Amino acid sequence: MHHHPIRNALTLVPFALALLAPAARGGESEALPPAIGNANAQLLSQFFAQGGASPAVLEYRRKLAEYQAARGAFDAEAGAYWSQISEKRRGRNAKRRSGQQITLDDYVLEQAPLYNGPKRPVNPEPEETPERPQRKPLPVVADLLRAAQDLYQFTPQRPATEAEFKRVYARYALASGLTREQAVRVYAFETGGTGNYDVQAGIEHGGKRAISTAMGYNQLLTTNSVELLAEQGHEFIRALSEKVAHTSGPARKSLEYKLGVLKRMVAHAKSVPDTWSEHEKIGDTAQGWAMHAMVLDIDVGPMLQTHKLLTSVLFARAKGYSRPLSAAELEMMNLTGDGTGLDMVTMPQAMREQVPTSNFFQRGGYERNPVAIRHNTVAKLLAVTDARMDSNSSNGGARELAAAF
Repeated sequence: MHHHPIRNALTLVPFALALLAPAARGGESEALPPAIGNANAQLLSQFFAQGGASPAVLEYRRKLAEYQAARGAFDAEAGAYWSQISEKRRGRNAKRRSGQQITLDDYVLEQAPLYNGPKRPVNPEPEETPERPQRKPLPVVADLLRAAQDLYQFTPQRPATEAEFKRVYARYALASGLTREQAVRVYAFETGGTGNYDVQAGIEHGGKRAISTAMGYNQLLTTNSVELLAEQGHEFIRALSEKVAHTSGPARKSLEYKLGVLKRMVAHAKSVPDTWSEHEKIGDTAQGWAMHAMVLDIDVGPMLQTHKLLTSVLFARAKGYSRPLSAAELEMMNLTGDGTGLDMVTMPQAMREQVPTSNFFQRGGYERNPVAIRHNTVAKLLAVTDARMDSNSSNGGARELAAAF
């Protein structure tokens, strides 16, 4: 129930009562004419019946009721739709586990309902709003470096130039099984074709504030870094150990120390169950920030960037999908997760043109994603991804990365 401040009503009461008060003339009181008295009594009755509300508040209440009715009807419709999306997804997963073929009947083929009713009106009266917990600031490069120094007494070895990082990344990516097209076009999509190895989401193209911890060519989150160290750490340790074996002098000593730090990070990442939620908990601590600092290192950073994409390639291959993934298909897996992305990738073209993108989202994520709404079938979403890759691949950073391959 909405409570109006008592003081607002009380300021109007004396005026209303004055309308009913007898006029004083010559020291004697006389009654008002009956018509005026009745009108004033009716006015006062309406005043109290409306809770002392002003016309602006009454108009707000009317608009609020309209909004709540429209929104309630939409939420009922949308709730039923998204329940069906979840039910179909569970059905597809069960069929895949049992090796059954997926057909159009396994998807919701109607587009998701979108709210187009009246907006929630603004209350003309001040409202008490619950205090929101203060949002924890997102770490930026300086925070990552500080965490690595505090916890591991380690500073990542950063490249002398951007071109150096690109060369190391290209060499490792090719040796690991990524193609030039996959690496360059995903980079073009993720960074606009201009991002440096330490680019962070939000702090790019003139942005001043980080909007996530996503960093580098393939935009790894802190959780990605923790997860990759847990799952691929053995490969990182093997590759760095090999480099140590072929190095001598002071450079070898520095690499040996880095290898020791990497082993400790991998051990910590492996100390929790191998789930996204557990890795996310670490990623939200100074320990996770220190691990994320490895994205900046000239030796470990290219490996992290490579395996962010390579795990999707290997996942598809393990599920029996042997055809090379196009860059747009790989990006779908990179954006939506391997399982969801593979659902789109394995779909024949005829089905891609009919299946709405809503089948691959949760309701909240879909309603906040204008690209998925505007390009509302799998075929359209892949096409716009390809188009953006085409456009951004002509930018300087993308051309430099292509040359590094």
